[in-house]
This record gives sequence, structure tokens and C-alpha cells, in this order.
Amino acid sequence: MLRLAILMFCVFSITTGEFVVAGILPEVATDLGITVGSAGLLVTAYAVGMIMGGPVLTAVTAGVDRKRLMLSLLAVAALGNAVSALAPGFSLLLVARVVTALVTSTFFAQAIVIAVQSAPPERAGSTVARLAFGMNLAMILGAPVGTQIGGQWGWRATFATIAVACLIGLALVLWQLTPPPEAGRTSAVSELRVLRRTPVLLALAVTAVGNVGVLMVFSYLAPLLTGLADHPVSRLPLLLLAYGVGATIGNLVGGALHDRDPRLFQPGLLGMLAATLLAAWFVATSTALTGAAVVVIGLFGFAIIPGMQARVMATAGEAPTLAMAVNASGYQVAAACAGLVGGLIADSAAGPRPIYLAGAVLTVCGLALTIVATRASRGRYHG
Repeated sequence: MLRLAILMFCVFSITTGEFVVAGILPEVATDLGITVGSAGLLVTAYAVGMIMGGPVLTAVTAGVDRKRLMLSLLAVAALGNAVSALAPGFSLLLVARVVTALVTSTFFAQAIVIAVQSAPPERAGSTVARLAFGMNLAMILGAPVGTQIGGQWGWRATFATIAVACLIGLALVLWQLTPPPEAGRTSAVSELRVLRRTPVLLALAVTAVGNVGVLMVFSYLAPLLTGLADHPVSRLPLLLLAYGVGATIGNLVGGALHDRDPRLFQPGLLGMLAATLLAAWFVATSTALTGAAVVVIGLFGFAIIPGMQARVMATAGEAPTLAMAVNASGYQVAAACAGLVGGLIADSAAGPRPIYLAGAVLTVCGLALTIVATRASRGRYHG
């Protein structure tokens, strides 16, 4: 439990740096004399850094001692946030965010591998869920607190605080974290070979496709909700908080259900998510019903994640770290696609409402892939 708590705190510290940027963009733009749109490139650059750099860095460091690697990654994260706090101009700030993004994906992959290999095989899903709870906290606690710090003392104070949190995580890892013997060295070749397996590729595809629908709704919550006549803009932060609480509950419940029967509950949760998205499309003109649907979407949207992570771990077998890093990139690809497709729908003559319907269709595609993946990995995947 101590090992898992340390990893959770480290994940919370690093991923807060990802989520908090959206809340301090206006301050960054004003201070550096750029437009908010230009400042938004910080978000895009971070996502690209995770998509492209995470798997490459993970493959390159495959043979490095895991504890030493974790310490190095935390040191780079602390340095990246410190440079972000001190950057005199936008160019250096952009570089610092990309460098920080490179280590985020790799650290999360390493943390999941250590956590799962430290737990009994039958508790893989709940272990992933508990580790991902650190990311949930970054969304519902770290980002609002970081935004508040930025509003009170400036955006540089936000990045400085995250740098200190990363240093505390580094000290905790150095003091108390000892990876299990099973989490020893692997080679880049063995990690790369895993990506040739059909069950692994299908598991990665499930993550990339199955999350697009829910991420599309999350990305365009503001236009979806503020377009309602009786929904004031002031309610949006409260609903976002409710979404985050629902996501946290869903994450923990989804992990527990996955451990009970992954073959039953993972497709079931995806089916429930698709049904909720479809229901949201039907009730999209009602503020109360839409608000309730959004919270349930958050619950089911995060309930599916532990099972997806555990499936990749199980199918990757003896060399899971690179697969987990690619899986994190797959999630970022889903986010990028959600932004693109959702934007096209929102700008169409029909307005943003069809986003719910498109999300339901894409989630059904993820469900179909899950069924195919389960059949393809029969005999290998036991949850």
C-alpha cells in the first residue's frame, strides 16, 4: 500500500502539470504578450510530446534499472516545471512543456507496471484504478488548486508548486520505493516485439477508439451546456466538478468490476456508456436531464479505463512497459481525434448536439473491438 500511495502521489504531481495549463492560459497569454490561441499551443505541444516521445523514450530506456529510471523521470519533470516557471518567453516555455510531456507517458507506464506486478494477478484492474486515482485527483483537485494559485500569485507560481511536488515525489521514491523483482530489466528488442502481437494491437485499438466518444463530449461540454436557454455559464465549473467526481467513482468501480469478470463487465461498461451518450442526445434540450447525463457519462467513461489498461498489461506479458506507453499515446490520439471530429460537428449547421450521437456510435465501435480483442486473446487474457 505504501508503494502504491507513493506512485499515486507522483502520478498526481506530474499529471497536474498537464491538466492545469487550461486554467492558466489567459494569465500566460497576458504576461507573455501573446494571444490565448497561441498560448493554447502549450496544450497541443504537450499532447504531441506524449504521443510521439513517450513510446520512443520508453523503448530507449527499456534496459535501465527501474528505480533509477523513475528517479530520473521525476527529476526531469521537476526541472521542466521549474524552467516553465522561470521561462522569460513563450518559446522556452513551449520547449519546457514538451520536455515535461516526454517523461509523463513513460513515468505513467513504469508506475502501472510496478503497481500491477506488485499486486496479485486477480487484482490487476483495481490496482490500475487506484493508481489512476492519482490522475483523477489531478483533474478534480490539482487543476483547480493550481488555477487558484495562478490567479493569486501568477501562473509561474503554479508551475513552481508542481516542480516542488515532483521533487517531493522524487524523495519518496528514493526513500521508500523498491520495485518488485519481476519488474527488472528488459530489452528494447523484447519490448518492441510485443507490439507485433495481434492481441496487444487490438487492446491498443480498443483504447484509441473506445475513448473518442466520451472525450468528445468532455472537450465540448461548454458549447453543449451553455447553448441551453436556462443553463447559465456560471454553472459550468460546478458541473465539471460533478463530472470529475463521477469519473473518480467510475474509475474505482470499474477496476473492481474488471477484477470480478473482465470478459463480462468491460463490454458491459462500454455498452452502458454508449447507451448513456445516446440518452444524452435525446434529452439534450433539458438542463436537468443533460446535467445528470453528463455526470453518468463521466462515471462510465472512466469506469472503462482500468480494464483497458489491464488488458494491455495482460496481453503484453513479459515486456509490458512499452505497450503501456503506447497505450497512453493511444489515449492522447483519441483526445486529438475527439477535438477534431467534435469541432467539425460543433461548427456545422446542426450545432453541437449531434456530438452525443456521434460519441455513442464511436463507443459502439470500441465495444465491437473489445469483443474481437477478447476472442483473439482467448487463452492469454485472464484479466
